[in-house]
Amino acid sequence: MKNYNQSNKPSDSLIKKNQNLVICYPETNLNKSNMQILEKARKELIFINSIVIPPRDAKCFNVKRGEFFRIECVDGSQVGDLNLFNSENLDEKFYSGKTRALHGTHLSTGDQLWSSLPQLRPLATITYDTLDWYGWDNDGGSVHDVIGTRCDPYTAKLLTNKDYHYCCHSNLIRALMNEKNISINQAEKLIHDVLNVFMCTGFTKDTHQYFMKASPVRTGDYLEFYAEEDLLGILSTCPGGNCSSKHSSDEAKCFSLKVSKWKSSFTKLKDLKKIKTSTYNNNHGLS
Repeated sequence: MKNYNQSNKPSDSLIKKNQNLVICYPETNLNKSNMQILEKARKELIFINSIVIPPRDAKCFNVKRGEFFRIECVDGSQVGDLNLFNSENLDEKFYSGKTRALHGTHLSTGDQLWSSLPQLRPLATITYDTLDWYGWDNDGGSVHDVIGTRCDPYTAKLLTNKDYHYCCHSNLIRALMNEKNISINQAEKLIHDVLNVFMCTGFTKDTHQYFMKASPVRTGDYLEFYAEEDLLGILSTCPGGNCSSKHSSDEAKCFSLKVSKWKSSFTKLKDLKKIKTSTYNNNHGLS
């Protein structure tokens, strides 16, 4: 909220502005008991295969439940935009807003990527993060955010009056069209807000506007996930490169990203039960 000082300040304004904080969705109520098993399982990983996503492009990948996958920086500092779907039902997709409400604005090891309503269950769990050393910087910035959306040609047109076709939104659309042989309109309705992998972001301290700054990601860094469901993923290599200057253009220097898949020989991993969808009865007060 911006303060324009057009309204009358109430006499008890200081009292109203200094109320106690209440965490909306306490993370202590989430079951994270599987992390001990996942931490042991990831120490016995066996490589399956990998794909490389060229700069300013996107590719789809499929991961089976029980497998691990990594998004890896391979050529130079580069951020990526990730969409996730239940591969058996594309209507169940990553819900960045609820993930943000449950885990905070930036994700790391132990946090989960939750799916859309009405299913509301974890699609993937983050099992390792080579950038967890970054924490929070003096600007209030951190990495792997779920506060931004994805760069898109509509906002670019609004702000620059130019048509640009390789924003992450468009990259994700093309990849999904090719993977599922569907139309632009069908694909665009399925593309959703992302996990901004490796991106360093926050809110300014004065106007609280969304900002980006140079990502600290280095060649060899990766973010690792455990697939809680059979997944279709799409990763876009952002046209902003490491987002140190601007995006939605061909001006930034961009690099490839790699997605690799892994399986574990840890036998107790098979003991993890499939996570059920929400048990809410879907009545919505209608009877």
